[in-house]
Amino acid sequence: MATGRARRQRRGKLGTLIGVGMLLGGMTVLTSYSATIYNLFCQVTGYGGTTQVADATEVPVLDREMKVRFNADTARGMPWGFFPEQREMVVKVGERHLAFYKAVNNSDRPVLGQAAYNVTPQKMGLYFDKIDCFCFTEQLLMPGQSIDMPVSFYIDPKMADDRNVDEVRTVTLSYTFFDLGEEGLQSYLERTGRKLEDFATVTPGTSLADGARTGGQIRPAGG
Repeated sequence: MATGRARRQRRGKLGTLIGVGMLLGGMTVLTSYSATIYNLFCQVTGYGGTTQVADATEVPVLDREMKVRFNADTARGMPWGFFPEQREMVVKVGERHLAFYKAVNNSDRPVLGQAAYNVTPQKMGLYFDKIDCFCFTEQLLMPGQSIDMPVSFYIDPKMADDRNVDEVRTVTLSYTFFDLGEEGLQSYLERTGRKLEDFATVTPGTSLADGARTGGQIRPAGG
């Protein structure tokens, strides 16, 4: 009798240990991938004004017009000048448009930057679709180099089915550029298999703008 009770107690302890182990394992996985999961959540739901990524499939163009304003900021320590080349434009919902931002590296060192972005009002994040954008990749600028950076976008006509955004007439697209630092720069060079010398010959202001303005595919700076 006593032996049976001891076995049940051991099985109980073993089950508890397995349960605790699975719980800790799950928490470790969630912690490790929390940023990825959060980003995926934002991309799917538009949470926080996160814009959507769209392919080149044609969508219906509505008569409804919207004003799109463009904003640019740099994070503390980022030595770039960064500003939109147009303050605003009026677009039809569903109509594709191309806007440009300009960045200048005012420092005496190579700087790798990455842009964070959102739209306001934040509830419009679900309906602001980017077909291509400089913000999809890092941008490397050599000392004194400048670059024109395009973003191809449209406002999703599905917003017409959402009463929650009926009153929205203006959307502001905002970017903030961050300096990824020396560690980020070295990681970028290792991943791309390139050297800084590869970028030193790029003519300032010409690495991306020419192809983009003529409808070429957007590429990372110097890529």
